[in-house]
Amino acid sequence: MTDRPIEDYAVIGDTCTTALVARDGSIDWLCWPCHDSPAVFLRLLDEDKGGACEIVLDDVRETRRAYRPGTTILETVFVTATGTLRLTDFMPLHPLAEVPDEGPDGAPHGRIVRIAACEAGTVSGRFRVRPTFDYARDGAVLEPEAGGTVLCRRRSKPEGVRVAATVPLAVLGDRVEAAFALRAGEGVSLVLAHRKDDDGDIGHAAASLSATEGYWHEWSGRCTYDGPHRDSVLRSALVLKLLTHAPSGGIIAASTTSLPEAVPGTRNFDYRYVWMRDASFTVTAFVNLGYVREAAEFLRFLRDADHSRGRDLELMYGINGRVPEEEILDHLRGWRGVGPVRIGNAASSQHQYDIYGEFLVALHAFLDAVDYDPPVKVNDHLPEALGHLTDHVIRCRHAPDHGIWELRDETRQILHTKGMLWVALDRAVQIAEAVEVAPPERVEEWRRVAAEIRAEYHDKGWNPRVGAYTQAYGSDDLDAAVLRTVLFGAFEPDSPRVAATLEAVSAGLGDGDLLYRYRNADGFEHPEATFSACAFWRVGCLALAGRMAEAEPLFARLLTRGNDLGLFAEEIDAGSGEQRGNVPQGFTHMAIINHAVRLDRAARHRDAPMDEPFRQAVGA
Repeated sequence: MTDRPIEDYAVIGDTCTTALVARDGSIDWLCWPCHDSPAVFLRLLDEDKGGACEIVLDDVRETRRAYRPGTTILETVFVTATGTLRLTDFMPLHPLAEVPDEGPDGAPHGRIVRIAACEAGTVSGRFRVRPTFDYARDGAVLEPEAGGTVLCRRRSKPEGVRVAATVPLAVLGDRVEAAFALRAGEGVSLVLAHRKDDDGDIGHAAASLSATEGYWHEWSGRCTYDGPHRDSVLRSALVLKLLTHAPSGGIIAASTTSLPEAVPGTRNFDYRYVWMRDASFTVTAFVNLGYVREAAEFLRFLRDADHSRGRDLELMYGINGRVPEEEILDHLRGWRGVGPVRIGNAASSQHQYDIYGEFLVALHAFLDAVDYDPPVKVNDHLPEALGHLTDHVIRCRHAPDHGIWELRDETRQILHTKGMLWVALDRAVQIAEAVEVAPPERVEEWRRVAAEIRAEYHDKGWNPRVGAYTQAYGSDDLDAAVLRTVLFGAFEPDSPRVAATLEAVSAGLGDGDLLYRYRNADGFEHPEATFSACAFWRVGCLALAGRMAEAEPLFARLLTRGNDLGLFAEEIDAGSGEQRGNVPQGFTHMAIINHAVRLDRAARHRDAPMDEPFRQAVGA
């Protein structure tokens, strides 16, 4: 099958990188050794030129799959004409004897392990490995080795992938094959290893599976959410954990690049970087589930990436440096032929001032979770960082920007940005009230400027012609991002104008349960699909307004929009129901977590008003 639907893919990973596994068992996407490294397998973006690691079975009649509970270990069951085979896929991540205060909490091995076990009858087939290095720009040399392994290396560099199996390997042109014929109770294992000194260690695949399962069970067991949507929340938490980069502490936005947000269209972008906004959202989601260490690890990343301590905060970062310049790979056709395929991201040079609010929300949530007793390296730099961040807010309060949606045309006085600037100063004040980080006159300045910003966007953001708060000052365009500002307390959720805005956004941007971000021109030719996180924001606004009878069933229906494994991309095509955009998308999964927590807390306090600390703790 070619051009598989985006929702056909599952994700496995080891907190260094991830791989996407199709429903038929083909690994069609893998960047090694890091999330933003050049792709080794990229059939996801070009069926012909992009390599893969396939399992090819004779006469498959039925396929079903699931993750082992509480883990990222994927099991796919194939029923053939003659028997049943279970394929177990994982990237080894073993527990540490002692978890350090900072740094990775597990030991990734830089491998992919595939274990195929015949459970009934007989099953015959083969593994087929075809790497296409550097986004299929570099050739592969396949070299059989003395121990029965095969080294697949780049033609121009010593980098490569070593293939090992419990059955003989054969080099057939540009691929390696491992043929097998199994009876019930028999199995075969395949290991792909990235490290040059790794022989694949094929004899220890079962032990590695057990150790990896132990790591994930321990991690999942620390999730504090016990509400009615625990399975969805935990799966989303596991996705977010896979999007972390343990060596650095960074958190990327999504695993892939260039999966289109519009078909046809040119809205194809590279999300394998650390957005300040998306990472801050993820920090808040982690804190809401009790994963405070993951939040602290992101602060470690930021401390190492931004030596200015907030003076020169960037919109996005590469895992190991700056985001590369945007580049189009015109030799690749793109998913379903929808190009271009991009690496790097031009939005890294944009002005998006809402990031100060996003980060301060996350910092406030983290500090509150640790009772304002953070690690020494955070505490020592807190006054300086807070001073720099609030300086940014005050300096840019009147400036136009590109906003949360990274509009690639003109800058505007965007309402969401203004609301998040108020949020930034509000959280700075709350931090200062809990711990001495600034002199009283400075904190009073934050209060004063915050009040001025709030009064301004309440006045200039309201459009009486539209009967709603709109995307930008003087604009007639609706924007679902306005709903986010309500979730953070920038507007009163039960005010008549907010109620009118919610109705206007639902009517003007809604398509059933789904919401578009906006519908105005944005510099691209074709309109995009609905944005999944926006639909969850509507849930939050309904809950804050006390409309739980609407919020709870809407949330439950939205959860069914994921694939069979509970995974979401960035967007959903309202007509076909297909996923669109990069996958798995952290933005969507953090929205699932935060709104499940919001609904659970609201249900427990259904007869009591929702106080401000509750609103702020949950996030968006």
